[in-house]
Amino acid sequence: MERSTEFHVVVIGSGPAGCTAALYLSRANLIPLVLEGIQPGGQLTITTDVENFPGFPEGIVGPKLMDLMRQQAERFGAVFRMEQVESVNLRTHPFEITTDQKIYQCDAVIIASGASAMQIGLPSEKALQGFGVSYCATCDGFFFKGKEIVVVGGGDSAMEEATFLTKFASKVTVVHRREELRASKIMQDRARANPKIEFVLNSTVEEVFGTKEGGVTSLTIRNLKTNEASEMKAQGLFVAIGHTPNTKAYEGQITLDDKGYIVLPHAHSTQTNIQGVFASGDVVDHVYRQAITAAGTGCMAALDCERWLTNERITERWGLPKGEEERV
Repeated sequence: MERSTEFHVVVIGSGPAGCTAALYLSRANLIPLVLEGIQPGGQLTITTDVENFPGFPEGIVGPKLMDLMRQQAERFGAVFRMEQVESVNLRTHPFEITTDQKIYQCDAVIIASGASAMQIGLPSEKALQGFGVSYCATCDGFFFKGKEIVVVGGGDSAMEEATFLTKFASKVTVVHRREELRASKIMQDRARANPKIEFVLNSTVEEVFGTKEGGVTSLTIRNLKTNEASEMKAQGLFVAIGHTPNTKAYEGQITLDDKGYIVLPHAHSTQTNIQGVFASGDVVDHVYRQAITAAGTGCMAALDCERWLTNERITERWGLPKGEEERV
Protein backbone atom coordinates (compact mmCIF):
# COMPACT_ATOMS: atom_id res chain seq x y z
CA MET A 1 0.00 0.00 0.00
CA GLU A 2 1.26 3.48 -0.85
CA ARG A 3 2.83 5.48 1.98
CA SER A 4 2.47 9.24 2.36
CA THR A 5 4.46 11.70 4.48
CA GLU A 6 2.78 14.68 2.85
CA PHE A 7 0.82 15.83 5.91
CA HIS A 8 2.24 16.59 9.35
CA VAL A 9 -1.16 16.69 11.09
CA VAL A 10 -4.10 14.35 10.41
CA VAL A 11 -7.66 14.97 11.60
CA ILE A 12 -9.81 11.85 11.76
CA GLY A 13 -13.46 12.80 11.24
CA SER A 14 -15.25 15.57 9.36
CA GLY A 15 -18.13 16.56 11.62
CA PRO A 16 -18.29 19.90 13.47
CA ALA A 17 -15.29 18.96 15.65
CA GLY A 18 -13.12 17.79 12.77
CA CYS A 19 -13.99 20.72 10.48
CA THR A 20 -13.36 23.28 13.22
CA ALA A 21 -10.04 21.68 14.11
CA ALA A 22 -9.09 21.74 10.43
CA LEU A 23 -10.04 25.42 10.17
CA TYR A 24 -7.88 26.45 13.12
CA LEU A 25 -4.97 24.28 12.03
CA SER A 26 -5.09 25.68 8.50
CA ARG A 27 -5.19 29.27 9.70
CA ALA A 28 -2.13 28.48 11.79
CA ASN A 29 -0.34 27.27 8.62
CA LEU A 30 -0.40 23.65 9.82
CA ILE A 31 -2.13 22.35 6.70
CA PRO A 32 -3.98 19.23 7.89
CA LEU A 33 -5.36 16.21 6.14
CA VAL A 34 -8.96 15.46 7.12
CA LEU A 35 -10.00 11.84 6.73
CA GLU A 36 -13.76 12.04 6.27
CA GLY A 37 -14.67 8.42 6.93
CA ILE A 38 -17.84 6.65 5.89
CA GLN A 39 -20.12 9.53 6.89
CA PRO A 40 -18.59 12.81 5.65
CA GLY A 41 -19.92 15.66 7.75
CA GLY A 42 -20.89 13.44 10.67
CA GLN A 43 -24.37 13.03 12.13
CA LEU A 44 -25.51 16.48 11.00
CA THR A 45 -25.71 15.15 7.46
CA ILE A 46 -28.76 13.09 8.49
CA THR A 47 -30.38 16.08 10.22
CA THR A 48 -32.78 18.37 8.41
CA ASP A 49 -33.28 21.76 10.07
CA VAL A 50 -30.65 22.99 12.53
CA GLU A 51 -31.94 25.99 14.45
CA ASN A 52 -29.63 26.05 17.48
CA PHE A 53 -26.28 26.69 15.81
CA PRO A 54 -25.27 30.33 16.38
CA GLY A 55 -25.08 32.61 13.37
CA PHE A 56 -28.08 31.25 11.47
CA PRO A 57 -31.16 33.13 12.72
CA GLU A 58 -33.41 31.48 10.14
CA GLY A 59 -31.92 28.04 10.75
CA ILE A 60 -29.98 25.89 8.28
CA VAL A 61 -30.22 22.30 7.08
CA GLY A 62 -27.57 20.00 8.51
CA PRO A 63 -25.85 18.99 5.24
CA LYS A 64 -25.57 22.64 4.18
CA LEU A 65 -24.04 23.64 7.51
CA MET A 66 -21.40 20.93 7.19
CA ASP A 67 -20.69 21.88 3.59
CA LEU A 68 -20.08 25.49 4.65
CA MET A 69 -17.80 24.39 7.49
CA ARG A 70 -15.81 22.24 5.09
CA GLN A 71 -15.55 25.05 2.54
CA GLN A 72 -14.29 27.43 5.22
CA ALA A 73 -11.54 24.99 6.26
CA GLU A 74 -10.61 24.33 2.63
CA ARG A 75 -10.35 28.05 1.97
CA PHE A 76 -7.34 28.15 4.29
CA GLY A 77 -5.75 25.01 2.85
CA ALA A 78 -7.19 21.98 4.67
CA VAL A 79 -7.32 18.86 2.50
CA PHE A 80 -10.34 16.55 2.76
CA ARG A 81 -10.24 12.96 1.55
CA MET A 82 -13.08 10.45 1.65
CA GLU A 83 -11.07 7.63 3.19
CA GLN A 84 -11.99 5.30 6.03
CA VAL A 85 -9.47 4.67 8.82
CA GLU A 86 -8.87 0.95 9.21
CA SER A 87 -6.10 0.94 11.81
CA VAL A 88 -3.65 3.23 13.59
CA ASN A 89 -0.21 2.79 15.12
CA LEU A 90 0.25 5.36 17.84
CA ARG A 91 2.95 3.47 19.73
CA THR A 92 5.79 4.94 17.68
CA HIS A 93 6.47 8.41 16.34
CA PRO A 94 5.80 9.49 13.63
CA PHE A 95 2.34 7.96 13.92
CA GLU A 96 0.93 5.71 11.21
CA ILE A 97 -2.68 5.83 10.05
CA THR A 98 -3.84 3.17 7.61
CA THR A 99 -6.94 3.90 5.54
CA ASP A 100 -8.67 1.89 2.86
CA GLN A 101 -6.37 3.59 0.34
CA LYS A 102 -3.06 4.68 1.89
CA ILE A 103 -0.77 4.65 4.91
CA TYR A 104 -0.14 8.13 6.30
CA GLN A 105 2.77 9.06 8.54
CA CYS A 106 2.26 12.20 10.63
CA ASP A 107 3.57 14.04 13.68
CA ALA A 108 0.21 14.78 15.34
CA VAL A 109 -3.31 13.40 15.25
CA ILE A 110 -6.67 14.87 16.23
CA ILE A 111 -9.34 12.22 16.71
CA ALA A 112 -12.80 13.59 15.92
CA SER A 113 -14.43 10.39 14.75
CA GLY A 114 -17.65 11.01 16.67
CA ALA A 115 -20.25 8.62 18.00
CA SER A 116 -23.06 6.90 16.16
CA ALA A 117 -26.59 6.81 17.51
CA MET A 118 -27.79 3.26 17.97
CA GLN A 119 -30.75 2.51 15.76
CA ILE A 120 -33.66 0.10 15.96
CA GLY A 121 -32.61 -1.30 12.59
CA LEU A 122 -35.79 -0.88 10.55
CA PRO A 123 -35.61 0.08 6.86
CA SER A 124 -38.55 2.45 7.41
CA GLU A 125 -36.70 4.05 10.34
CA LYS A 126 -33.70 4.74 8.14
CA ALA A 127 -35.86 6.07 5.29
CA LEU A 128 -37.49 8.65 7.58
CA GLN A 129 -34.38 9.85 9.43
CA GLY A 130 -34.69 13.61 9.62
CA PHE A 131 -38.32 13.43 8.50
CA GLY A 132 -39.95 12.56 11.81
CA VAL A 133 -37.38 10.06 13.07
CA SER A 134 -34.74 11.62 15.30
CA TYR A 135 -31.98 10.65 17.71
CA CYS A 136 -31.65 13.97 19.54
CA ALA A 137 -34.50 15.65 21.44
CA THR A 138 -32.46 18.77 22.15
CA CYS A 139 -31.78 19.15 18.43
CA ASP A 140 -35.23 18.45 17.05
CA GLY A 141 -37.82 18.70 19.82
CA PHE A 142 -38.84 22.23 18.78
CA PHE A 143 -40.27 20.88 15.49
CA PHE A 144 -42.83 18.71 17.29
CA LYS A 145 -44.96 21.33 19.00
CA GLY A 146 -48.41 20.01 19.81
CA LYS A 147 -47.67 16.56 18.35
CA GLU A 148 -47.78 13.05 19.72
CA ILE A 149 -44.33 11.48 20.01
CA VAL A 150 -42.90 8.06 20.81
CA VAL A 151 -39.55 7.65 22.57
CA VAL A 152 -37.87 4.24 22.35
CA GLY A 153 -35.61 3.27 25.24
CA GLY A 154 -35.59 2.59 28.97
CA GLY A 155 -32.41 4.17 30.28
CA ASP A 156 -31.57 7.58 31.69
CA SER A 157 -31.17 9.04 28.19
CA ALA A 158 -34.66 7.93 27.21
CA MET A 159 -36.20 9.38 30.38
CA GLU A 160 -34.32 12.64 29.86
CA GLU A 161 -35.40 12.83 26.22
CA ALA A 162 -39.02 12.05 27.06
CA THR A 163 -39.13 14.66 29.83
CA PHE A 164 -37.54 17.29 27.61
CA LEU A 165 -39.97 16.57 24.76
CA THR A 166 -42.99 17.29 26.99
CA LYS A 167 -42.04 20.97 26.63
CA PHE A 168 -43.27 20.73 23.04
CA ALA A 169 -45.34 17.59 22.50
CA SER A 170 -48.97 17.09 23.46
CA LYS A 171 -48.18 13.51 24.46
CA VAL A 172 -45.03 11.39 24.82
CA THR A 173 -45.18 7.60 24.91
CA VAL A 174 -42.12 5.70 26.09
CA VAL A 175 -41.81 2.26 24.47
CA HIS A 176 -39.43 -0.18 26.15
CA ARG A 177 -38.82 -3.83 25.37
CA ARG A 178 -38.57 -4.97 29.01
CA GLU A 179 -40.87 -5.04 32.04
CA GLU A 180 -38.57 -2.79 34.06
CA LEU A 181 -36.89 0.44 33.01
CA ARG A 182 -33.09 0.61 33.22
CA ALA A 183 -33.05 4.29 34.20
CA SER A 184 -32.04 5.47 37.65
CA LYS A 185 -34.86 5.80 40.17
CA ILE A 186 -34.75 9.59 40.19
CA MET A 187 -35.06 9.74 36.40
CA GLN A 188 -37.88 7.19 36.40
CA ASP A 189 -39.76 9.03 39.13
CA ARG A 190 -39.44 12.32 37.27
CA ALA A 191 -40.77 10.82 34.04
CA ARG A 192 -43.60 8.92 35.71
CA ALA A 193 -44.70 12.06 37.54
CA ASN A 194 -45.08 13.94 34.27
CA PRO A 195 -48.74 13.83 33.16
CA LYS A 196 -47.76 14.03 29.48
CA ILE A 197 -45.71 10.82 29.58
CA GLU A 198 -47.18 7.34 29.18
CA PHE A 199 -45.37 3.99 29.18
CA VAL A 200 -45.78 0.95 26.95
CA LEU A 201 -43.55 -1.82 28.32
CA ASN A 202 -42.62 -5.28 27.01
CA SER A 203 -43.00 -3.84 23.53
CA THR A 204 -41.00 -2.83 20.48
CA VAL A 205 -41.50 -0.61 17.46
CA GLU A 206 -41.82 -2.91 14.47
CA GLU A 207 -42.61 -0.45 11.67
CA VAL A 208 -42.63 3.28 11.00
CA PHE A 209 -45.20 4.76 8.63
CA GLY A 210 -45.03 8.11 6.88
CA THR A 211 -43.42 10.01 4.02
CA LYS A 212 -40.59 12.47 3.63
CA GLU A 213 -43.14 15.07 2.60
CA GLY A 214 -45.55 14.51 5.47
CA GLY A 215 -43.33 13.05 8.17
CA VAL A 216 -44.16 10.17 10.49
CA THR A 217 -47.87 9.33 10.83
CA SER A 218 -48.01 6.10 12.86
CA LEU A 219 -46.07 3.12 14.21
CA THR A 220 -46.63 -0.59 14.55
CA ILE A 221 -46.04 -1.68 18.14
CA ARG A 222 -45.61 -5.36 19.01
CA ASN A 223 -46.20 -6.66 22.53
CA LEU A 224 -43.42 -9.16 23.22
CA LYS A 225 -45.48 -11.11 25.78
CA THR A 226 -48.63 -11.61 23.72
CA ASN A 227 -47.01 -11.18 20.27
CA GLU A 228 -49.94 -8.94 19.33
CA ALA A 229 -49.29 -6.02 17.01
CA SER A 230 -51.19 -2.74 17.11
CA GLU A 231 -51.00 0.60 15.37
CA MET A 232 -50.13 3.70 17.38
CA LYS A 233 -50.73 7.21 16.14
CA ALA A 234 -47.54 9.30 16.30
CA GLN A 235 -46.03 12.25 14.46
CA GLY A 236 -42.52 11.66 15.69
CA LEU A 237 -40.19 8.86 16.75
CA PHE A 238 -37.19 9.55 18.97
CA VAL A 239 -34.79 6.64 19.38
CA ALA A 240 -32.88 6.88 22.65
CA ILE A 241 -31.20 3.51 23.07
CA GLY A 242 -27.67 4.85 23.30
CA HIS A 243 -24.67 5.92 21.25
CA THR A 244 -21.61 3.97 20.16
CA PRO A 245 -18.37 6.00 20.05
CA ASN A 246 -16.35 5.35 16.91
CA THR A 247 -13.19 4.29 18.75
CA LYS A 248 -12.62 0.67 17.75
CA ALA A 249 -9.48 1.57 15.78
CA TYR A 250 -7.85 2.99 18.94
CA GLU A 251 -8.51 0.13 21.36
CA GLY A 252 -5.40 -0.94 23.22
CA GLN A 253 -3.58 2.34 22.52
CA ILE A 254 -5.81 5.22 23.57
CA THR A 255 -7.35 5.03 27.05
CA LEU A 256 -11.09 4.43 26.75
CA ASP A 257 -13.78 4.34 29.43
CA ASP A 258 -16.12 1.39 29.98
CA LYS A 259 -18.46 2.68 27.25
CA GLY A 260 -15.71 3.15 24.70
CA TYR A 261 -15.36 6.94 24.89
CA ILE A 262 -11.87 8.44 24.85
CA VAL A 263 -10.62 9.50 28.27
CA LEU A 264 -8.86 12.86 28.50
CA PRO A 265 -6.51 12.51 31.50
CA HIS A 266 -5.61 16.18 31.90
CA ALA A 267 -8.03 18.91 33.00
CA HIS A 268 -8.53 21.72 30.49
CA SER A 269 -6.76 19.77 27.75
CA THR A 270 -7.82 17.66 24.78
CA GLN A 271 -4.61 15.62 24.88
CA THR A 272 -5.10 11.88 25.27
CA ASN A 273 -2.79 9.52 27.15
CA ILE A 274 -0.45 9.66 24.14
CA GLN A 275 1.65 12.78 23.53
CA GLY A 276 0.73 14.33 20.18
CA VAL A 277 -2.69 12.70 19.98
CA PHE A 278 -5.73 14.85 20.79
CA ALA A 279 -9.46 14.12 20.82
CA SER A 280 -12.57 16.24 20.42
CA GLY A 281 -16.29 16.12 19.76
CA ASP A 282 -18.69 13.28 20.47
CA VAL A 283 -15.88 10.74 20.68
CA VAL A 284 -15.14 12.19 24.15
CA ASP A 285 -18.56 13.67 25.01
CA HIS A 286 -21.47 11.46 26.04
CA VAL A 287 -23.21 14.27 27.95
CA TYR A 288 -23.91 17.21 25.64
CA ARG A 289 -23.53 15.77 22.10
CA GLN A 290 -24.31 19.07 20.37
CA ALA A 291 -22.83 20.49 17.18
CA ILE A 292 -21.75 23.67 18.94
CA THR A 293 -19.99 21.86 21.80
CA ALA A 294 -18.27 19.57 19.31
CA ALA A 295 -17.07 22.58 17.32
CA GLY A 296 -15.77 24.18 20.52
CA THR A 297 -13.70 21.15 21.45
CA GLY A 298 -12.44 20.95 17.88
CA CYS A 299 -11.05 24.46 18.31
CA MET A 300 -9.48 23.44 21.63
CA ALA A 301 -7.86 20.37 20.08
CA ALA A 302 -6.33 22.43 17.27
CA LEU A 303 -4.91 24.97 19.72
CA ASP A 304 -3.56 22.22 21.97
CA CYS A 305 -2.02 20.53 18.94
CA GLU A 306 -0.34 23.77 17.76
CA ARG A 307 1.16 24.40 21.17
CA TRP A 308 2.43 20.86 21.53
CA LEU A 309 4.10 20.95 18.12
CA THR A 310 5.73 24.26 19.04
CA ASN A 311 6.86 23.15 22.49
CA GLU A 312 8.35 19.97 21.06
CA ARG A 313 10.10 22.12 18.40
CA ILE A 314 8.58 19.90 15.72
CA THR A 315 7.36 22.80 13.61
CA GLU A 316 10.92 24.13 13.45
CA ARG A 317 11.97 20.91 11.71
CA TRP A 318 9.37 21.63 9.04
CA GLY A 319 10.98 24.98 8.36
CA LEU A 320 8.04 26.87 9.83
CA PRO A 321 9.33 29.97 11.66
CA LYS A 322 8.74 29.92 15.40
CA GLY A 323 5.57 31.84 16.20
CA GLU A 324 4.10 31.46 12.70
CA GLU A 325 2.09 28.47 13.86
CA GLU A 326 0.29 30.68 16.39
CA ARG A 327 -1.37 32.87 13.78
CA VAL A 328 -5.14 32.43 14.22
